Amino acid sequence: MSGQTGLQLDQVGVCYPGAAGARAAVQALSMTLARGQVGVLIGPSGCGKTTVLRAVAGLEHLAGGRIVLGGQVMSDAASGAHLPPETRRVGMVFQDYALFPHLTVAANVAFGLRQINRSEAESRVHELLDLVGLAHTAQRLPHQLSGGQQQRIALARALAPRPQLLLLDEPFSSLDVDLRERLAQDVRAILKTTGITALFVTHDQQEAFALGDRIGVMHAGRLEQWDDAYTLYHRPATRFVAGFIGHGVFTPARIEPSPSGPVVTTPFGRMSDMAECPLPDAYPGGECDLLLRADDIVHDDASPVKARIEHKSFRGSEFLYTLRLATGEQVRSHVPSHHDHQVGEWIGIRPALDHVVTFERAAP
Repeated sequence: MSGQTGLQLDQVGVCYPGAAGARAAVQALSMTLARGQVGVLIGPSGCGKTTVLRAVAGLEHLAGGRIVLGGQVMSDAASGAHLPPETRRVGMVFQDYALFPHLTVAANVAFGLRQINRSEAESRVHELLDLVGLAHTAQRLPHQLSGGQQQRIALARALAPRPQLLLLDEPFSSLDVDLRERLAQDVRAILKTTGITALFVTHDQQEAFALGDRIGVMHAGRLEQWDDAYTLYHRPATRFVAGFIGHGVFTPARIEPSPSGPVVTTPFGRMSDMAECPLPDAYPGGECDLLLRADDIVHDDASPVKARIEHKSFRGSEFLYTLRLATGEQVRSHVPSHHDHQVGEWIGIRPALDHVVTFERAAP
């Protein structure tokens, strides 16, 4: 493994006992985080995200595969190797902060520094409180801090022993939306300043995009795609990722040959000059499903294609419209909020795609 690799999971599997036998919570999961990168796992409830974190921390034994951290094998199902959690140099931050209520902020941060001398510990505590912008709270108790401040202290405490890896399980889920977004940006900046490798679990896509150098989408215990945010959004590897990330819908389409290259026939008409368009023989008869994001559909009163507004959601600077074409297909569109049309109204729309993302036609 490269010396620049912080964390590597190779074909990792985790099983839980059940009434009908062992149940696979995680199956054949492989991913790599370079040293200093921030990774995020996202997916629906019960998909195995937290189980992966627990396996990396050493709280779960592997049924298959291995976990390597900083060039050292942490767990290996084949050999039975399993380093206990306390020897892995892995820090953890939880959604409930888990601060000691009877200890001051400084004492909470110093809790994991009992093996070094007092002056070194005090210096490290001061350094970290400065880093998270809370040096002025050193002598306060946790209940005297806001939720966002408590989460920063939990982060400082986890960073204090200089772990190889930091694991964060839904760390912002108990905070309000605006604070979550700000804190996610701040925590990423702190992690980049320290150069520590980190792996988050979250259910919030915007949080994942704000935090992650690499983002993994999980489904039913499997890692569907491990990529950067742009690629996940614009080049989803599977139909599940395409539907899970962003506001996307699928509409039937047909890819046909033409002298100038493939043409895509859609409910909006024919589109050509699409980057990386699949060849017509990629699907039987060229029949496929085309992924349309909300930013692929533009409101245009001059367009001959009309759609009826079925639902609208106000987002401040824009509406998210759910629309139904006369032919029955449903699409979504981001529309500037000064275009305040009513539910039931017909508006003109047109596609604005830079590239084509297609999948095999779904069974009826």
